[in-house]
Amino acid sequence: MSGPVVRFAPSPTGLIHIGNARTALLNALYARKQRGTFILRLDDTDRARSEDRFAEAIKQDLAWLGIPPDKIETQSSRMGRYEAALAKLREMGRVYACFETEDELDRKRKRQLGRGLPPVYDRAALTMSDEDRAKFESEGRKPYWRFRLDHRAIKWNDLVRGEIAIDTASLSDPVVCRADGTWLYSLASVVDDIDMNVTHVIRGEDHITNTAAQLDMFAALGGKAPTFAHHNLLTLPGGEGLSKRFGSLSLQSLRDAGHEALAIAAAAVLTGTSLAVEPLENLDLLADKIDFKKISHGPARFDPADLDALTAKTLHAASFATVVDRLKSLDVGGGEKFWLAVRGNLARLSDAKEWWDVVSAPMASKTVEPDRDFCKLAETLLPTEPWTDKVWDEWLAAIKPAANRKGRELFHPLRIALTGRENGPELRALLPLMGRARASARLRGETA
Repeated sequence: MSGPVVRFAPSPTGLIHIGNARTALLNALYARKQRGTFILRLDDTDRARSEDRFAEAIKQDLAWLGIPPDKIETQSSRMGRYEAALAKLREMGRVYACFETEDELDRKRKRQLGRGLPPVYDRAALTMSDEDRAKFESEGRKPYWRFRLDHRAIKWNDLVRGEIAIDTASLSDPVVCRADGTWLYSLASVVDDIDMNVTHVIRGEDHITNTAAQLDMFAALGGKAPTFAHHNLLTLPGGEGLSKRFGSLSLQSLRDAGHEALAIAAAAVLTGTSLAVEPLENLDLLADKIDFKKISHGPARFDPADLDALTAKTLHAASFATVVDRLKSLDVGGGEKFWLAVRGNLARLSDAKEWWDVVSAPMASKTVEPDRDFCKLAETLLPTEPWTDKVWDEWLAAIKPAANRKGRELFHPLRIALTGRENGPELRALLPLMGRARASARLRGETA
């Protein structure tokens, strides 16, 4: 048997954020774990707001996260399939034409709310006479189309939330096609899922009501309904939901700020579950942690400030092999020994460039007057090359009795002379990378 087929279906109307990444990752990693297929489906039927630049940005964001899609589909290339589905439903009497304007619908909803009734569409268009229809058409009105729900209890076993039942009599018949001929998510999504053999729909809990209506559409079109999993949504600490207006939380902004893709992935997937949000070395390990039963039914509170620590911890545990190409792009050398020496002191990968400059670039002396004689003495005791990894310990063994110093009085002047920094990676690891000539000149107070 083939593996599951899943899809991530954003609208290319803006940059996707970490909340969107949660859905994308849950889909992609579930497919990876089960040896399935991950489809990126761009729901670009909104002609006025969909833009190619956003579509390209979404592809780049998924590649950066490490989850490039196996297939890419666009709804804009599938208009004929939606027309055919609408025609079929018209023949079956499952869609009907409506002529109300947005203002008329808004007034109707307000009247219903004022009478203490739910703002559900009253199906007035179904009782419209031929004369009324002709009058609207003579005024230049074009119809929009609604799917006529079966008004029955729709039940399904949700992988996250268990048994769910919704009576579609409590819902408005969903609009499937606007008067201008553009398609809405509801029907187009069902047609796509049928045609693309989607087996699992993993999406946010804000779609639960949509699912009830869409299951009715699957049945009407004779398509096999997928298995559904509705995960909780990421919210800010105060409970505010995420949206594209939070530009600072777009994946592009988080990437530009230097956050690690693995840190973003861990936060996006593990927040709001019974699992600890912790750094992981690769996405396969994160995929192994996905368990829909461990996703909470409550909001997934996400604090953007936590990303700083998670990015740092991700770097501290990263192997050289996972960062070597990125270090080259930063013009950082030194190989694996340098990486292992500095990774525990990095907040962002770009910080490695600063430490590579400390090791390899000319630096003016920052030794203060009281320590200059001590540093010159230490310079005379530097072991001759070639140096091994034990050179630091050998050097200290010679300095301590000669200078009669220990603790901070011994180490701090050497750190200042050699690195110009108050804190940083262990000098035991940096000194062999620095080399005797550069270390000697810095101890003498020369620029080197």
